[in-house]
This record gives sequence, C-alpha cells and structure tokens, in this order.
Amino acid sequence: MGLISTVGIVLHPERDCKGVIDRITGWARARNAQVLGVPGEVARIDGDVTAVEPDDLAEHADLIVSLGGDGTMLRAMRLTCRRQTPVLGVNLGRLGFLAEIDVPELDAALCAIDEHRFTIETRSGLRATTGGVDSVAFNDVALARVPGHGLIVVEVCVEGNPFVRYAADAVVVATPTGSTAYSFSAGGPIISPSAEGLLVTPVAPHSAFNRALFLSPHEKLALRVLPTSGDVAVEADGRLIGNVHPGDILDLAALPAAASVIRLGQTTFYQRAQRRLRLTGSAEAD
Repeated sequence: MGLISTVGIVLHPERDCKGVIDRITGWARARNAQVLGVPGEVARIDGDVTAVEPDDLAEHADLIVSLGGDGTMLRAMRLTCRRQTPVLGVNLGRLGFLAEIDVPELDAALCAIDEHRFTIETRSGLRATTGGVDSVAFNDVALARVPGHGLIVVEVCVEGNPFVRYAADAVVVATPTGSTAYSFSAGGPIISPSAEGLLVTPVAPHSAFNRALFLSPHEKLALRVLPTSGDVAVEADGRLIGNVHPGDILDLAALPAAASVIRLGQTTFYQRAQRRLRLTGSAEAD
C-alpha cells in the first residue's frame, strides 16, 4: 500500500502554478488520492483541489508539497509545525536552499515518496514571545530599526543574565536553516542544518563588540530593548509581526525538530549552498 492518500499543496503567492497542480492532481487521481489546499489559494486553482483551513492542512495530509521558492517552503513548514507532516519543496523559480526538486522531477519524486524511498531531514524552528504573543519562524527573527528613527540598542541576556549589548541597524536571531539568509548577508557563518542552536548576528553594528554568537538550543535567550534605543520592528521569516519599545523584552526559544523536510538524495546542503552562493573555492596562498 502506498504512503500517500492525501496531498496538501502550498502555493507561491504570485507565480502561475496551474501546470504543476495539474500534474499533482493527475498523479493523485490515478491513485485515488485526495489533494487539499487552503481557501485563498484554492480560489486561484482550476482543478480538483479541496479547500481546508490552514490549521487543518497538515492534520489531514500525508504529504505537503510546497510550490515556489524558499519563502513558500518556510510558510509550508510553519503550517506543519504542530504535526511535522513531511514537506517536499518544488522549485518554481531561482534555486533555493530548501527546495528538493525541480518541476520535471515531480512525478518521479511523488512515486518515490509513495513507495517510502526517501529520508527525512528535521529542521529546528524558533519561537519569539513578547507581550504574551508567540510567533514561529524557521529562518530567523529580526529586530530592525524603523526608518527615520535611531539605531536599535539591545541587551542580549543568556539564562537570565546580561551578556553583551548591541547598537546596530538590526539584530538577527537565526536557526541553522536561517544561517544562509539574513544572518549570512550580515557576515554571519554558514551552519549545517543538522546542527541545533540559535545564531545571534548584529547588522551594521556600531558597538565595540560586533561578533555573532551561537547558543545552545537549551540556553534561555532574551533581547531587552534599552532606553537609548529607537523604535524597533520585529520580523519573523521576513513578516512584520509587531513592534517593541524601550523597556520591552523579546524572549526567544529554539524548537528542535519542529519541521520535517523530504530529501531524495539528489543534492546535499553543501552542494545547494555552493550553487546558491556561487562558491568556487578559496584563493590559494602563493
């Protein structure tokens, strides 16, 4: 008996996914499987897809297929966070770190998954809490200065104890998955997705200490906005989730193995990093 009886799909908000969806629904029809999507996205689809609420998508699907790029994949991972339904990333644009296959490989990939010929790569998440409200990210949570206001000034507290202060344009707290995103552009290191922990990276720091920190996933992390700070916007995976002000505290916690990503053994993380970042090797010494 095949593994897949129900497929959930998550779509890129703008790209035309009709041809890919036709392939998925055709594959599902041939195996008496059902295809589900969320209401706002199903409305864009002229095909045999049943609408369910976002919170129910991972509940009812055996597999989630993300059609888009890394942003779409991150959204699919957030939708599956509670149940860890496996997610297959199908690249519809530029090569991303998270997508596993391109469209021409889709039919073969679905068959391989249905026949249990795949592995699972778990990805840690990140929960940010302020004012009693929780938000989950899989790349990063960033505190960023509001244009027209001063630098953000935050104190990094580990296990309840002040450790270091940053004055910067932004401070990024990233998962290992997010180490190749905003944090990397700010000079942070590349971290294997199999690692666990939280990476704290200042962006354009104006403080004496300007290095990144990497913390254990079990260490309690909080960022306190200091009285000299300007207004601070809080983003989770690039989405604005609110603002914090001087005196406010943002609590951050790692969520180990919060999502499951399907791997078919076609490329490694380091091969994807080489291609995405155009790494050609280091210069040789004379």
